[in-house]
Amino acid sequence: MDFNTITPHSTADLLDVIQANQGNNFRFGAGYTDLIPELQVQNEKGLIVINLAQLEDDDFTEIRAEKSGIRLGALTTMTDVLTNENLQQFPVLIEAVESLASVQIRSMATVGGNICTASPAGDVSCALVALNAICEIINSEGKIRTISLAEFFTGVKTTVLKKNEILRSIFIPKLEIEIKTLSGFIKIGNRNSMEIALASLAYHIITDKSDVVIHAGVSIGSVAKTIMFTETACDFIMGINIKKLTQSDKEKFADLVLEYADPISDIRASAWYRRQVLENISRNIF
Repeated sequence: MDFNTITPHSTADLLDVIQANQGNNFRFGAGYTDLIPELQVQNEKGLIVINLAQLEDDDFTEIRAEKSGIRLGALTTMTDVLTNENLQQFPVLIEAVESLASVQIRSMATVGGNICTASPAGDVSCALVALNAICEIINSEGKIRTISLAEFFTGVKTTVLKKNEILRSIFIPKLEIEIKTLSGFIKIGNRNSMEIALASLAYHIITDKSDVVIHAGVSIGSVAKTIMFTETACDFIMGINIKKLTQSDKEKFADLVLEYADPISDIRASAWYRRQVLENISRNIF
């Protein structure tokens, strides 16, 4: 691998570096758990890596509880997520992080890096989409814009980020009233955590004290070009007593989830198998 490294220590320095390199080929590096393997396979000539590992900015590095939700800095690690008390209310996220690679990799891999890799099989991204997460993006002029994580992904390994922009944080909104929560992450792979998912499903469903659904977030991974939020499936179970779902209701829900799937066949699994797996796990989350 042959690349030059620039290491900004403040956000002002970072934005200056981004602006100064608009005419160059550059990548961001933080935990390097995805970047180094990529560059080992395909070396990029003239590459500049903007090293974020020593950036000192709470907006990038902290997990903060705010009045309306939880904000995760893009440079927080997977281990940070697992050990943060405020995030325990989102089992879907905790389970997704626990399914990710090894303990050693989780201590280095960052939330922002996992998101910006934009893999359709991204475990943590899938969970965050189910949680209706919002991306906070800052450009080299210091201007900030927000966009839902579901809309952040535009294709396989592509995002809405412009060359002069960087992901600064991810915000998970929190409902004012949360009575009961059905929340989890299901990943089907050949070797669980060390394997890329063949299909995955993240769900975060909230009911009132009578078990009636008042909020639903369900997303799927590894079965389309991007991680998909299954809006019509979520709408279908809104207002339904989750304890009284019939087998027909569960099959209808699974059918609606499948409408968002467009899997491919590859060396790991066929498109048919991926659809079958997704149907089975969608029907059985209740």
